[in-house]
Amino acid sequence: MAHTRQILLALILGIAAGAAINLLVPGWAEPLDTNLLTPLGQVFLRLLQFIVVPMVFCALILSFTQVERGANVGRYAGKLLGLYVVTSAVALAIGMAVAAWLTPGLGVDAAGAQATATSDPQPLAQWLVGLVPKNPFEALAEANLLQIILAAALIGIAARQLPEHSRAFIGVLESGYEIVLKVLSLVLKLAPIGVFALIASVVATQGLDLLLKLGLYVVGLLIAIAAMALFYLALLTLTGSRPGAYLRHFGEALSFALGTASSNATLPIALENAKAYGAPRELTAFALPFGTALKRDGAAVLQGFNALFVAQLFGVEVTLTLALTIFATGLLVSFSTAGVPGAGLVAMSTVLSAAGLPLEGVAVVAGVDRFTDGFRTSLNVMGNTANAMLLAKGEARHAADPSPTPTTTPAPKTETDGRAQG
Repeated sequence: MAHTRQILLALILGIAAGAAINLLVPGWAEPLDTNLLTPLGQVFLRLLQFIVVPMVFCALILSFTQVERGANVGRYAGKLLGLYVVTSAVALAIGMAVAAWLTPGLGVDAAGAQATATSDPQPLAQWLVGLVPKNPFEALAEANLLQIILAAALIGIAARQLPEHSRAFIGVLESGYEIVLKVLSLVLKLAPIGVFALIASVVATQGLDLLLKLGLYVVGLLIAIAAMALFYLALLTLTGSRPGAYLRHFGEALSFALGTASSNATLPIALENAKAYGAPRELTAFALPFGTALKRDGAAVLQGFNALFVAQLFGVEVTLTLALTIFATGLLVSFSTAGVPGAGLVAMSTVLSAAGLPLEGVAVVAGVDRFTDGFRTSLNVMGNTANAMLLAKGEARHAADPSPTPTTTPAPKTETDGRAQG
C-alpha cells in the first residue's frame, strides 16, 4: 500500500478507535490516552522535530553557497511575499464570507463561556527585532525557523565568498543533509502509528458531543477551508502547474498534516514530496522553510471566520470599520501564528482584542479547536507548497523566455542565428 494511503487509513482507523473508546468504554479513555496514545504520538512528533532543524539549516546553507542559486534568493523571497499577501487575503475573505453567509454564532448558547486570559500583542518593531538571532545555537535549539533562515543566509553568503576555506564545511553539510534524509525515511515508517495515536487520543478524550453542539460552526469552518483549497487547485490549473500531479505527490504531506496538526513536523515530508514532484531543490530548499515560518492560510481562514462567529454569538453589529479591523489584524496575525497544534486559539485572542470583541468567545470554540486544527494545518501546508510550486512554474518560464537581452548595437544576423530563431 502507498505510504499516503497508509496514513489516511491510519487517520480513519484512529477516529473510529477513539470514538469506540469514548462511547463504549469511556472509563478507559483517560488511562489509555495517558499511558499509550499520547506517548506514542509525542514520540513520533519529537522524532520529526528532531529532523526539521538540521534538514532546514543544511538545505538553506547549501542553497546559498552556489552563486547562481544564492543570487536568486532575494527574488524568490520577494515573489513569495507577494503571493503570500494576496492568497492570505483571499483566505481571510473566504472565512469572513462563509461566516456571514451561515451565521453559525446565532444558534449557540454562550451562557457557559468563561473569560479567557490573553496577553497583549507583540509590537511590530519588537517582532522585527526578534527575527535577528543573537545566538545561532539558541535559534537552532528553539527551532525558530525565521531566525534559522536568517542565520543560514548569513553563513551561506559568507561561505560563498570564501570558496577555498569553506569547501570542507560545505562537504560536511552535504554529508549531513544526506544522513538526515536517511533518518527521515526511517522515521516515516512509523507515520501510520503516530497519526493513529494522535487522532485517537483527541477523539477518545474529547468525544463527539461537542461537534454536535457546535455543528454549524465546524461545518462552516470546513466549508471555508475547502473553498480555499479549491481556489489553490484552480490557481494551479490556470498556471499550468499540474494540479493532479500536485495532489498525487503532495498528498502524503497533506494527509500527514491532517493527522498531526503541525506544519513544522510536516516540513521534512513536504521537502521530499517537492523533490518527487520535480521542483528544483535549490528553490524548494528556501521556499518551503520560508513558507512554513510565515504562510498560514488555515490561520487566516480561522481568524476571519471566528471573529464574525464571536460577533454573532454576543450580538455585536458588524460594521464596515469592524470588518476592516478584523481583516487587517487577521492578515497580520496569520503570518505570526506558530506552526504547532493549538496556536490558532492564541492568535484568535489577539484578533478579538484588536476588534474589541469579547474574549469569552475563545472558550466557546476551544473544545472543538483540535478537531478542526488538522484541516487548517493541511490548508497551511497546501498554501505553502502550492505557492512554492507556482513560483517554480514562474521561474521555469522565466528561464525559458527566448526574448533576447537588449544590447546597444544590434548584432548582425548569421546563419546560425537564423536557425536558432526558427
